[in-house]
Amino acid sequence: MPSRDDAIPPLLDSGRLALSDGASLYWETSGRAEGVPVLWLHGGPGSGLRGERYRRKFDADRNLIIGVDQRGCGRSLPLVTDDLSSLVGNTTERLITDLEELRVSLGLERWIVTGGSWGSTLALAYAVEHPERVIGVVVAAVTTTSRDEVDWITEGVGRIFPEAWAAFEAASARREGERVVEAYARRLADPADPADRARAADDWDAWESTHVSLDPAWRPGPTRDDLVERAVFGTLVTHYWANDGFLSGDRAILARTDQLADVPVVLLHGRRDISGPVVTPWRLHQRLPHSELHVVEEEGHGGPRQTELMREAVARLTEETPGT
Repeated sequence: MPSRDDAIPPLLDSGRLALSDGASLYWETSGRAEGVPVLWLHGGPGSGLRGERYRRKFDADRNLIIGVDQRGCGRSLPLVTDDLSSLVGNTTERLITDLEELRVSLGLERWIVTGGSWGSTLALAYAVEHPERVIGVVVAAVTTTSRDEVDWITEGVGRIFPEAWAAFEAASARREGERVVEAYARRLADPADPADRARAADDWDAWESTHVSLDPAWRPGPTRDDLVERAVFGTLVTHYWANDGFLSGDRAILARTDQLADVPVVLLHGRRDISGPVVTPWRLHQRLPHSELHVVEEEGHGGPRQTELMREAVARLTEETPGT
């Protein structure tokens, strides 16, 4: 039998929230109904919750655990691949609005906001936009989805995997002056050629499985066996990355860290994270001297120790929240 900490908390409730623009957002809750709310934001963009394991990151006896499939993926509707025209409205600003609509619908004043990988970008972007709604931010495999980070993961890291990157670049069919990520984004958003979209999704998935292959937790094979999930992920991740996460210029997270001056922030990262080097959380930590930065030497893009540290940090914030 699994231990208490390893057991997955059962579902309390779930549903689809009708959003103000007509889309619907899948959400679910578990843990203690009257507990301190903690929101988990998945990676990608476009990965979806992908099961129940995220619930283990939190104390089901103390927290109301909230999971959500971000718009266009998972169980939220419509899937981006079923309505490619919806891409134009799928932006970080809109995702933040979605989260606010969800918070209001659940009757919550504030919540602890957590996430991993892209989810850490979204958590930080939400917090700088609505710091008054955030008890604290706890993020792992930290990203801010800056141009520098996107160029590294789609081009620079090719210096470590030159054979795979050459194939990835050759398959991109990029035009003159087009970045590799822009070429894949263009093809995956083109409704005129479903076969080419499928090829682009396959080639993108092959690159994803390559650049994470030095992670200690890596397992051989495609990152997504399900072809629909693969296409949804490829479409959304390239859309966001080609647009620098819709967080460039004065909307960049590093340009707005002053909004987090009164918000507890915990940054968790693996030293062996090749896809997202530790320089990103380090730069955030320099801008947020009150933040905690924990670098886990033996882990990569996530891992069990980062999960343990997230659980501990959320437990501290829960303990410090009045009324708990």
